[in-house]
Amino acid sequence: MRINSLKDPFLILIVDDDSFIRMQLRFCLEKEGYWISEAQNGEEAIALCQTLRPDVVLLDAMMTGMNGFKCCSQLRIIPDWQHIPILMITGLEDQTSVDRAFEAGASDYITKPIHLAVMRQRVKKSLEQSQLHQKLEMANQELQRSASTDELTQVANRRHFEEHLKQVWRSMMRERLPLSLILCDVDFFKSYNDTYGPQTGDRCLYEVAQFIKSEAKRSTDLVARYGGEEFAVILPNTSASGSAHVAAIICSAIQTLNIPHINSKVSARVTISAGVATEIPSEHSSYEELIAMADKSLYQAKAEGRNCFRHYNQQFVPIKPLHYFLNHKQSPAVGQTTI
Repeated sequence: MRINSLKDPFLILIVDDDSFIRMQLRFCLEKEGYWISEAQNGEEAIALCQTLRPDVVLLDAMMTGMNGFKCCSQLRIIPDWQHIPILMITGLEDQTSVDRAFEAGASDYITKPIHLAVMRQRVKKSLEQSQLHQKLEMANQELQRSASTDELTQVANRRHFEEHLKQVWRSMMRERLPLSLILCDVDFFKSYNDTYGPQTGDRCLYEVAQFIKSEAKRSTDLVARYGGEEFAVILPNTSASGSAHVAAIICSAIQTLNIPHINSKVSARVTISAGVATEIPSEHSSYEELIAMADKSLYQAKAEGRNCFRHYNQQFVPIKPLHYFLNHKQSPAVGQTTI
């Protein structure tokens, strides 16, 4: 459902097998400025709802073929249709029909014979409630997004990283699959900040974060700002060789951003170092140990010259040019044990 403006009228779908009633309802509602679409049976209504996405459905309970109760139940199965108003038109003082309507998922009901003034108010009230619900839902989603996103870099924050890592750890433990973690650190970032100023430093962190995010391509991967100039990449169901490949591409390709760093001791451009760890989660291990292994690997990479990555318990791997990894499908960590 959309949030409408005066230039974008609400769309109402009228579902009734009686053409005369449909005509009456259309005439009444078009006078109120609504757009109207019509369906003469339940099957047609479901098809139109999936394509037109109306804002309100007026649905007759008793129709030939699929009745309104079954149609309403089917509409509620459509994704994102849990809160779309469906007003069921029922028989006068028919308590059984009213009960069935709400059990089927109706938002409200209108009794026959239809009082047009009452119907207009019911439609208006249903739209107002639906709009309010959507605005609150959007506000909650934005609040959740803000709570889980680092404001500067627009990747996940430390809190979201830890929560996600816990969830993925449990999932990989159930499925007995490998989980890899990459910790990245911008080389000589304090010197960069001192040279170019904090605003340029912030921009540098944003560009690096967004680039790392672009390399974590799967929907299950997560890139987070781990702290300061440090970033983390969670790679579920990724072997040691696979995670080494990702780390190597990230480290090598960061240089292609060509962010100047005249006071770097390893390059005239911004570079990063990375530590990688891979583990098949079990009851005898923990995600904290995975973080510690990746952190130790990062420390080793920085101690051995930076602008490189190290995999836990693996030999030092120097960074090769980006075109090497683009032209070679094998892992850059040749001979690395695959978990």
